[in-house]
Amino acid sequence: MDTLSQLADGFAIALTWQNLLLALLGCFLGTVMGALPGLGPSNGVAILIPLAFTMGLGATPSLILLTSVYYGAMYGGRISSILLNIPGDEPAMMTCLDGHPMARKGMAGEALSLSGVASFVGAFLATWGLILLAPQLVKIALLFGPAEYFALFALAFMTLGGVSSTNQAKSAFAAALGLGLATIGVDTQTGVPRFTFGEVHLYDGLDFLVAIVGLFALSEVFIFLEERHGSAEADAHQLKVGRLTPPLSMLKQCTPTMLRTSLLGFIAGVLPGAGASLGSFISYSMEKRLVDKEGTFGTGDPRAVAAPEAGNNAAAGGALVPMLALGVPGSGTTAVLLAVLLSLNITPGPLLFANNPDVVWGLIAALFIANFMLLAMNIPMVGLFTRLLLIPPRILMPIVAMVSFVGIYGISGSSFDLLVMIGFGIMGWVLRKLDVPLVPIILGTLLGNAMENNLRRAITIDNGNWWTLIESPLSIALWVVAIVGFVLPLLIGRKVKAQMHERRDQEGAISD
Repeated sequence: MDTLSQLADGFAIALTWQNLLLALLGCFLGTVMGALPGLGPSNGVAILIPLAFTMGLGATPSLILLTSVYYGAMYGGRISSILLNIPGDEPAMMTCLDGHPMARKGMAGEALSLSGVASFVGAFLATWGLILLAPQLVKIALLFGPAEYFALFALAFMTLGGVSSTNQAKSAFAAALGLGLATIGVDTQTGVPRFTFGEVHLYDGLDFLVAIVGLFALSEVFIFLEERHGSAEADAHQLKVGRLTPPLSMLKQCTPTMLRTSLLGFIAGVLPGAGASLGSFISYSMEKRLVDKEGTFGTGDPRAVAAPEAGNNAAAGGALVPMLALGVPGSGTTAVLLAVLLSLNITPGPLLFANNPDVVWGLIAALFIANFMLLAMNIPMVGLFTRLLLIPPRILMPIVAMVSFVGIYGISGSSFDLLVMIGFGIMGWVLRKLDVPLVPIILGTLLGNAMENNLRRAITIDNGNWWTLIESPLSIALWVVAIVGFVLPLLIGRKVKAQMHERRDQEGAISD
């Protein structure tokens, strides 16, 4: 009952005109960001961070806007996947396999609306999972000492590559680079400047938001400048949508699939570092083994559209659980949201539910509202969102660059921060060319200081004894999970990647 009363308080916060309008704006902008190939949820949230801060919003309204963008982008990723066979982001890759064949059969509208319903089911059930699981996780987290927190941060870094990672060594390099960037500034314990090279602006360390906007948003602009895509990749023939609502028989057939894959996706999302990509892949693979008796997956089976969509949206909700309860992001986008919380002087973790209940429960209530808004918006407005795919990147990318520069200058008022942002943009562009993931860099920059402080604290408390890091059963369990999480992708990652490429090739052969 206590949880329900807190949720009721959250609805009282979320149901103000300002917060409802922000949720609606976030849902619309998020769907647009998700629909445009290449942007995706992480980039979408990163691009709009400056907007949230320059609007002068408080903590709860800012989070409502940005999490609505997050959920909207997860919905929107399916639009380009189904219509153009171009995934808006990595989790939407599995939707291409059957969504595009459905579109080629003249069932694009049905595929889009079915994926919208599946996204709603996945996100709705995941939000209930967040309500039930996060407070329980908080109770466990209150048992954590400095050694356990250090092990938890290590777990986040070691599992961040996930099963979908192209290369664990590159993920490890990116995490080390992020941790190195976190050491820039004045040492909080000794007062000695580190890696500042006499630059006063660096004494306070690197600003999370500047790093995030540079790595995600500006690097996207640089990629565009290099490739010089002058026109959109869609044409009028591909954008024929047809009937907008799926028949009841199709919904009935897909309901068990949606329920099963929502649970799978939520579990994948809760695991630190796994995220929506793993949720989407596992959902598709498991459902194929369970129900694909006639070999229809890959040829336009509606259940194969519902499975990855419910899975990746449930994973998006699940990823909020470790972020809010432990202060450890469960995905790339929640790492960006973690940076927003820290910039607002709100510390995620066990004490968040006690110290800032209005923020947590207002946010959770807003997620329910955003879900219903997205369902109501996505089916009738599918035609509008598909037209957005015709916006040429030469128009879109300058807007992204302008929002980034104006927004960051509006937040800090420092031209030095703009130079740092450009530096991060160039670094992001180079790393993306080398296929090095950017999320571990952000995680290292965010968690590096807390990780270092907890390590020092644990060693100091035990008079310099390093074995204190593996003395408690809880820390041992965390280290075991961390090691398994790092080694497992090395063993099965290649197989998973091979299966994904094989299915893409099969789908390509079918569409040809």
